[in-house]
Amino acid sequence: MIVGVCRIKLRIPENMSLKGKRSVLKSIITQLKNKFNVAVAEVDDQQLCQIATLGVCSVSNDSRYANEVLSKVMNFITNGRFDVEILDYEIEIIPC
Repeated sequence: MIVGVCRIKLRIPENMSLKGKRSVLKSIITQLKNKFNVAVAEVDDQQLCQIATLGVCSVSNDSRYANEVLSKVMNFITNGRFDVEILDYEIEIIPC
């Protein structure tokens, strides 16, 4: 079993409230789950209005596939029409 984990740090520049942040993140999370069949959650920076950290996880039996899925997730966020800026991301493939 292979677990692919991606940690994505986002900036939501136009946002001024936690409610607005939740709205933007909910849209991103729902689309990622539906399009890529991955688990997604906000994992850090919950009390900050303009910064969010998402954790994305994919489980597979092939490390290349897990890496490919997480790379596609990053491309989707980068090229999507979301009001976010990617500050940093990290992909880790863990054999179990």
